[in-house]
Amino acid sequence: QVHLVESGGGLVQPGGSLRLSCAASGSIFSIYEMGWYRQAPGKQRRLVASITDGSGTHYADSVEGRFTISRDNAKNTVYLQMNSLKPDDTAVYYCQATITTRTTLSLMERDYWGQGSQVTVSS
Repeated sequence: QVHLVESGGGLVQPGGSLRLSCAASGSIFSIYEMGWYRQAPGKQRRLVASITDGSGTHYADSVEGRFTISRDNAKNTVYLQMNSLKPDDTAVYYCQATITTRTTLSLMERDYWGQGSQVTVSS
């Protein structure tokens, strides 16, 4: 069984910074891609940033240059450093990971999700 546990959300003023963390634990064989999504009230969940096991990154246009995604493979942890935050960044942020687990008979790959972290940008 695999769990993703997030931390680091909260309330910040416009222009401020926050850092989100997400640690994966359990019967992990390998982690291919890790990412962060966000969902604002009344809107669909959308990709914010992603990073592969080779450290290739992708960012949504709306956060390019302000947010930085990174990962620590030894700790199975992904981070999202968010700078120059705007009110439009207010949302619940979810981490996601594509994880391969090993059973007695085979390897199985699927996506896992964290519990969600509220980020509120307001003065």
